[in-house]
Amino acid sequence: MDYPNTHHQDPGAPVRSGIPEHGRIPKYYAVKARLAELLGELAEGEPLPTERDLAVRYEVARDTVRQALRELLLEGRVRRQGRGTVAAGPKLEQPLALASYTEGVRRQGRRPGRNLIGLERFPCPTALAPDVGVRPGAPVWHLERVLLADDERVGLESCYVAVERVPRLDVDFAPDSSFYAYLGDEVGIGLGKAGERIETVLATPREALLIGTPPALPMLLLHRWTRDVTGRPLERVRTLFRGDRFSFSTQLGG
Repeated sequence: MDYPNTHHQDPGAPVRSGIPEHGRIPKYYAVKARLAELLGELAEGEPLPTERDLAVRYEVARDTVRQALRELLLEGRVRRQGRGTVAAGPKLEQPLALASYTEGVRRQGRRPGRNLIGLERFPCPTALAPDVGVRPGAPVWHLERVLLADDERVGLESCYVAVERVPRLDVDFAPDSSFYAYLGDEVGIGLGKAGERIETVLATPREALLIGTPPALPMLLLHRWTRDVTGRPLERVRTLFRGDRFSFSTQLGG
């Protein structure tokens, strides 16, 4: 079997292309490299050969092929479709900026959307109150929606905001539209500053079911605390993004 060449490294690839210092290449990794070449020839959505066919082609066990495909799945290079595996498109790049999910997806030529899971109001817990600018016990909204890109489920968003700031949220807000556009255009609330924290997590069984992913798939969890233009706390948002479909970007200045 020919092994991948490590002398001319792609600047975007991991250091030494994942080859250990002792230089012995695991069989699954060699298969993964071959599959990466194959994916370069396939359009988004085109099927890969079956595991059995790939095992015959590369003269390895099916478990070896399965391990290589599992890593490509976690990296977002392939995705499951029915009982087979198909080539995935490029990851969606979401800017770390005070902009809506809608704007970020549209900039990449994709069609954003959202499916409403629930909109409920309840007395604000003490821990949440400072983040939404109300006293404990005041009514708050919880808006939960599945995020879509070209009808593909890619995330799950939970937003908390005080009822006094958006009292008609349950009446005149379209659940599949941008909440930030609603705040600005319908309510007259301008966005000021926000703080964000990102971590890697595994989805709960409920979250994985709503997003349509295996529970073992790594997720990017974004926490956001937003203030309005006056500096008053406005909302707290918790958003799960599929780790195989999203990356984040920002610009740094000196």
